[in-house]
Amino acid sequence: MRVITVDDSIIIREGLRHLLEAEGHEVVDTLARPGQVAGAVETFCPDVIILDIRMPPTFTDEGVQLAVSLRRTRPHLGILVLSQYAVPEYATRLLEGGPKGTGYLLKDRILEPLQLTQALKRLSDGGTVVDPDLVGELLASPYSQDPLHRLSRREREVLQLLAEGLSDKGIAERLFVSLNTVGTHVHRIFDKLDLPGGVVDNRRVLAVLAFLQHGGVG
Repeated sequence: MRVITVDDSIIIREGLRHLLEAEGHEVVDTLARPGQVAGAVETFCPDVIILDIRMPPTFTDEGVQLAVSLRRTRPHLGILVLSQYAVPEYATRLLEGGPKGTGYLLKDRILEPLQLTQALKRLSDGGTVVDPDLVGELLASPYSQDPLHRLSRREREVLQLLAEGLSDKGIAERLFVSLNTVGTHVHRIFDKLDLPGGVVDNRRVLAVLAFLQHGGVG
């Protein structure tokens, strides 16, 4: 897989290069500033770009802004944003900017090469990845409000795994249940969250957005 990494820290850039190349990926460019990204994407046509969330000049949410901009111009590019902290607002903005092929992981996660590779594959296949720590934090929040309280314990578990980017098959394997059982839970989640009918992939993304928005209240 062809990858571009963007981080103002040379330690992070080189660390990512080492991890990615060890996993068999081709790092076609490493960049320090957001302003360098458009030209590099045009030149190297990567499969995935990995962005730090805080970069020059303000060190706030440059990575989110850049991801949203790239999603508009490069709808098929896999985009993974890395952060030091689990911030529901950032994850929500990323998914609202275009959920397919978009991911949000904590930087600690990149120390686990297999998980990083699995995340990149999901993104290149058009999937969505949300860090498990963020998902778990939201589920544990005492401020969770409508519509999540309508879900059963098992449905909340399924929604958590949806948010992490697992397929129905992956959820079935994680929970040791059948694919039919997972499908039933997923459709009940759609119904209980009052999601509009339509393409199943779109409803899955809407369910994850509902989770992020309502689970992060407070």
